[in-house]
Amino acid sequence: MNTAIAVIGGTGRVGRIVTRKLLDRGETVRVIGRSQQRARRHLPPRAQFFLGDVRDPESLLTPLNGCSAVVYTVEPGTDTAGPDSPQSTLHAGVLHTLDALSLQDGFGRAQFVLVSQRHVTRPEHPMNAYGRMLDWRLAGENAVRASGLDYTIVRPGWLTDRAELADDGRVHLEQGDRRDGYVALQDVAEACVQALYCPSAKGLTFEMRNGAGSPPGDWEELFGGLSADESVPLHAPA
Repeated sequence: MNTAIAVIGGTGRVGRIVTRKLLDRGETVRVIGRSQQRARRHLPPRAQFFLGDVRDPESLLTPLNGCSAVVYTVEPGTDTAGPDSPQSTLHAGVLHTLDALSLQDGFGRAQFVLVSQRHVTRPEHPMNAYGRMLDWRLAGENAVRASGLDYTIVRPGWLTDRAELADDGRVHLEQGDRRDGYVALQDVAEACVQALYCPSAKGLTFEMRNGAGSPPGDWEELFGGLSADESVPLHAPA
């Protein structure tokens, strides 16, 4: 891409892998995070780090200026309310990011890749006991879908490291939010990166898990086997 890509939450587990993969492609990457110490520990020198907090809209304006894409990989707190609640980071934070982007030139041409999670359409799932995490993730998804931007929403299963999956290298992309499963952090990061370059990923929401088999060879084909969101039932939070 000709302009910078912002990775919000880029010092987290998925975000720092996304950052490295984008740098390996020769991209200019701006990592937005809350900890300079984590940035020094986890980020390559070529990454541009900006102190920013999705709960503070003003802090997003400078790092998002001129960016052509955003990968949103924020890991939430689990408080019922307040600054460390899913509502603050997974819904209000997404809205603040979209608002900051809307003030930039070329807003309508920007891409947005959102890392969500499985089970967001299942409010009865035990994960929703943690500050209504699933409800607020789905609200954040809905905000991205309504933004008018080119977007991709990735819903990973339970996150693990590649080494823990043995021979389960195959990536399954699914829709319907009815299954479960584990997925490697590295594959989630790769899906986020590929979504920025594959036209077939635009307008998609999908779940991810790993299974027995070989790693994917053609992500364009993987994305192309899914249905665009206008033809997939998407539930709103209660």
